[in-house]
Amino acid sequence: MWSLATVRFDNKENMYLWIKAFHIVFIASWFAGLFYLPRIFVNLAQEANPAALERLLGMGRRLYRFTTMLMIPALLLGLWLWLGFGIKGGWLHAKLALVILVIGYHHACGSLLKKFERGANARSHKWFRVFNEVPVLLLIGIVILVVVKPF
Repeated sequence: MWSLATVRFDNKENMYLWIKAFHIVFIASWFAGLFYLPRIFVNLAQEANPAALERLLGMGRRLYRFTTMLMIPALLLGLWLWLGFGIKGGWLHAKLALVILVIGYHHACGSLLKKFERGANARSHKWFRVFNEVPVLLLIGIVILVVVKPF
């Protein structure tokens, strides 16, 4: 039977695989939040009922905080993989550029949420539907770079 006691860090390869596994878990969780938060924005942009707006804003606040908490270990584990295990190559530079764009997207979501909280949103639900596709494209690019390593 598997237990935490059977986890072995006795060599660099085992350590690398465990860190990589947790990095993937946190990345997937972070992106799940980045996929859903703009959907909340779509609903906020369409909603007129004050009670529904407050409920959606509460959902958005909690999801943004939770997503931020997932982003931090994802990035730290990625740094550990990069710096601690000597991962390198041209593909990595392209991946890091896309990761910087994902971080920017994350912070843009926080800025948009603040605009909704102030009642200052000027964007339509259609704009948010398009905005919602950005993390999908970034994730596709990142996964292709990591798996295929085209350069």
